[in-house]
Amino acid sequence: MAMRSLSWKCHYVLCFLFLILCCHGKGQDSSLTAMKKKEKEVIYSVIQGFVGKWWNGSYLYPDPCGWTPIQGVSCEQYDDGFWYVTTVNFGPVFDNSHMCSHDAKFPQQLFNLKHLKVLSLSSCFLSPTKNPVTLPLSNWDKFSHSLESLTLRSNPGLVGTIPSTIENLRKLQSLVLLENGLIGKLPPSISNLVRLRQLVLAGNYLVGEVPANYGKLSELLIFDASRNNLSGVLPSTLGSLDSLLKLDLSNNMLEGRLPKQLGRLKNLTLLDISHNKLRGGLAETLKELVSLKHLVLSNNPIEGDLSGVKWENFLNTETLDLSNIGLKGSVPESMAKMKRLRFLDLSNNNLSGNVSRSLENLTCLGALHVNGNNLTGRLEFSERFYMKMGMRFAAWNNENLCYIVKPNHQVPYGVKPCVQNITISEGFSTVKITEGNHEDSSVVSSLGGSGLYGFWWVFTVNGVLNVFMWDMLS
Repeated sequence: MAMRSLSWKCHYVLCFLFLILCCHGKGQDSSLTAMKKKEKEVIYSVIQGFVGKWWNGSYLYPDPCGWTPIQGVSCEQYDDGFWYVTTVNFGPVFDNSHMCSHDAKFPQQLFNLKHLKVLSLSSCFLSPTKNPVTLPLSNWDKFSHSLESLTLRSNPGLVGTIPSTIENLRKLQSLVLLENGLIGKLPPSISNLVRLRQLVLAGNYLVGEVPANYGKLSELLIFDASRNNLSGVLPSTLGSLDSLLKLDLSNNMLEGRLPKQLGRLKNLTLLDISHNKLRGGLAETLKELVSLKHLVLSNNPIEGDLSGVKWENFLNTETLDLSNIGLKGSVPESMAKMKRLRFLDLSNNNLSGNVSRSLENLTCLGALHVNGNNLTGRLEFSERFYMKMGMRFAAWNNENLCYIVKPNHQVPYGVKPCVQNITISEGFSTVKITEGNHEDSSVVSSLGGSGLYGFWWVFTVNGVLNVFMWDMLS
């Protein structure tokens, strides 16, 4: 009986394992047949175009969307029951992505992936001399109903212009052409990409003006065309980008005034227009931009003074860089009301007057740069402030600025000690001592002393002489 019972149990176990294998086999077969043969051939050809002919996809990855997925390739199942490639991602962005070969090209087969939503190529075209690659001029219309994100990043060998036919990508939400070798003007046709939320064209060799019709991109959140050779004035139509959060046009050759219409951008949190040729005065430029968290205007001939701005309204500002913009006047007390300020740079201007100790009340402040101005008087900041800031407090190159010497206290780098005159009178003698900037004291140096030791040496000698004179007369 025991043997018969054991035999039945083994029978059940074997039947159970057989069912699992059958289901597994059916599932595998169904997944293998869930992708059309033509779709497989296309993705194999596309990968070879970027990675190289050595890649044997049909052998290594018989099921690109199922049991053996391909690195950097993602798929989705559509209503017809078949799986289609929706993402192609090559380059060192993700750990499992394929790296492009040294002679990578844009394969024409790419445009046969009719369900492609995301195309990302990073560090695929590296040499503008040995392997220059240009963006295809045509066939973008084949992606008009699918492509949502196009990213071409860190490709110095990607040269030529941005094709105007890119306007056919009507569903595009993100266009990132970052740090490539692209030349020419910004295509006005980009304005037809009305669903665009991110437009990044930074780090190329683009020239010309910012097209006025970019103001039609009403859903745009990020516009970054920094580090190019753009010129001309900024169009007032940029003030129509109601949803804009980030505007970065730094490191170009833009000129003229910032348009007043930028004040309409109530959602703007970052504005960086540094390293241009913009003018117009500080007060007029900043009047309405109180929502900003990060404001960088450095290295522009803007000019003006700080007192014309109501800094108490900039309650959200965390970064304020106004270095080298030709500022005059004093540093107003109202700047101490920017409670969230973390970084303040007023360096290399023509500011004068004192530096108020009230800036110490900015509890979030981690860096304060006022170097390279005409500031005067004494720095009254506490020892705690100097300890907190360290080298992040920059006040050098202010000829008439000084600090009070306190023994064993942290001192601001590059700032000289304040000079104080102390007169000591005892008996028949009067000695004038210079405290602080001792290296300039003729009294101390003539007696062979230096620093605080020299001061106390003179004081002691003076006392001994007085005692000697008193004994002689008594």
